[in-house]
Amino acid sequence: MELEVINREGESTGKKVTLADTIYAIEPNDHVIYLDVKQHMANRRQGTHKAKERAEIKGSTRKLKKQKGTGTARAGSIKSPLFRGGGRVFGPRPRDYHFKLNRKVKVLARKSALTYKAKENNITIIEDFNLETPKTQDYQKVLKNLSVTDNKTLLILPDHNNNLYLSSRNLPKAKVISCNQVNTYEVLNADKVLIFESSIEKIENLFN
Repeated sequence: MELEVINREGESTGKKVTLADTIYAIEPNDHVIYLDVKQHMANRRQGTHKAKERAEIKGSTRKLKKQKGTGTARAGSIKSPLFRGGGRVFGPRPRDYHFKLNRKVKVLARKSALTYKAKENNITIIEDFNLETPKTQDYQKVLKNLSVTDNKTLLILPDHNNNLYLSSRNLPKAKVISCNQVNTYEVLNADKVLIFESSIEKIENLFN
């Protein structure tokens, strides 16, 4: 697959790059995509949720009323889940949601996600550039030149670039990551995937 390289002004540079079919033109596997996104979302969970059960509620343990003769159900404690202020039945407890996924499964999922974006013509190759200082306005101007202001964008850099990262951080629809941070969720969540020209070789080395 061959794509044109454009600069930060949104103009053609006259250069073209070839994307590897082993990454951007495979047979997508929807199940591994599901597994990788599921793991990504699970690993982001803090798991600090907690509700008090009847044994943890502070309150009297005396029997509320006599066992028989009241015409209503028997009741042994004010901490019963049936009463207001009582404990919760099978409430959530702190737990770890992390689970393991094999590396080959994750690589296949990411290749599948990139393939979907390539098929939809939502991948743009950009000539490498840098911002002199972290400035959101400058990054917004770049997005405007590329006609992607209204889209969710994912910019993939060869390495971490602090100026670009800080310039995009305040924009709700813009995300900047480096090659080693590419994951299925971020690729699929973006409307447009912007890839630096120098990132292509690094992505191929990572996924092949």
